Amino acid sequence: MLKRKIKVGVVAFGMSARVIHCPLIASNNNYELVAVVERHAEKSKAAYPQVQVVRDLDTLLAIDAIDLVVITTPNDTHVSYAQKVLTSGKHCIVEKPFTVTEQEARSLALLASETGKVLSVFQNRRWDGDFLTVKKILAEDILGHVVEIESRYERFRSSKKDNAWREQEEFPGSGILYDLGSHLFDQIVDLYGTPDYVTATVRNERQLKSNSDDSFLVVLDYPSKNFKAICRAGMLVRDPPPRFTVLGTCGSFKKYGLDIQEEQLKQELTPLDPAYGKDNSARFGTLDAEIRPGLHVRGAVTTVDGTYQAYYDNVAAAIYGEASLIVTADQAADVIRIIELAKQSSNERRSLPF
Repeated sequence: MLKRKIKVGVVAFGMSARVIHCPLIASNNNYELVAVVERHAEKSKAAYPQVQVVRDLDTLLAIDAIDLVVITTPNDTHVSYAQKVLTSGKHCIVEKPFTVTEQEARSLALLASETGKVLSVFQNRRWDGDFLTVKKILAEDILGHVVEIESRYERFRSSKKDNAWREQEEFPGSGILYDLGSHLFDQIVDLYGTPDYVTATVRNERQLKSNSDDSFLVVLDYPSKNFKAICRAGMLVRDPPPRFTVLGTCGSFKKYGLDIQEEQLKQELTPLDPAYGKDNSARFGTLDAEIRPGLHVRGAVTTVDGTYQAYYDNVAAAIYGEASLIVTADQAADVIRIIELAKQSSNERRSLPF
């Protein structure tokens, strides 16, 4: 028996919706993209002629047929919009970062439980090829006991990006800590759970007028597991270091370069294309390990294919009642707690317990 497709409305048609969400939805047989909120234009119709363009969230929620609403608006709107979506009886996906405060995140998680609706946060980088490769190496115990993972997401841009609300301090949840920390911390929590301690330095290195943070170094410490994660991001790194460095008692793994999927989606490749999610062999990571006594191996590790579509597959399965949700609201609330603790740690110059 064929399942009824999940009808989707997307709130806003900026970069996140245009490049990532809408192509992933449109290329997934579980979904039908039916409406998009655009306050002034109708750009979504050029790519998706079948969609209904509406001017505000209330009008979108009045469309009875819509089952799932995807919120891709600025961070300070996430709470009020998600509340409206859930209380209207529709499922909800919120772009990261989930909220600005942990309290807001917990309240949305509770509301989703009370309404019986699926609420998830778009932590798509759990399905980055490089991260999936690290997960595989850990699962196969190739490096022995892993004591440290360094995860870095850096670039070079010494000036402020025009019209970038994420770089304006007056916008709640602006700055690189919310923008990229939400990805890096989520990946570590996915692997190891919440940390015992958070120690951070968060800075405005470029000293731009916006005064929003543009650099962080956050250590997530798990002394009970003899493990720590070093998460770094910055805007003044012209020659990027490895994206991942993993250190274990039997060896190490290094991987350079960012996951390829976002760039492919910008080039209008979708998961329907055979080349989608496949890393270039020149960018494969390097394993250097003693895989058993007396057998030392050094060589390239084929990157696991990236699969952002798996996020939407799981949300569909959760809506159909066939699987548990992988990215839950409570997990996303844990990530927001880490962000808040990182800010406090940096301000007070001390480690803080989770």
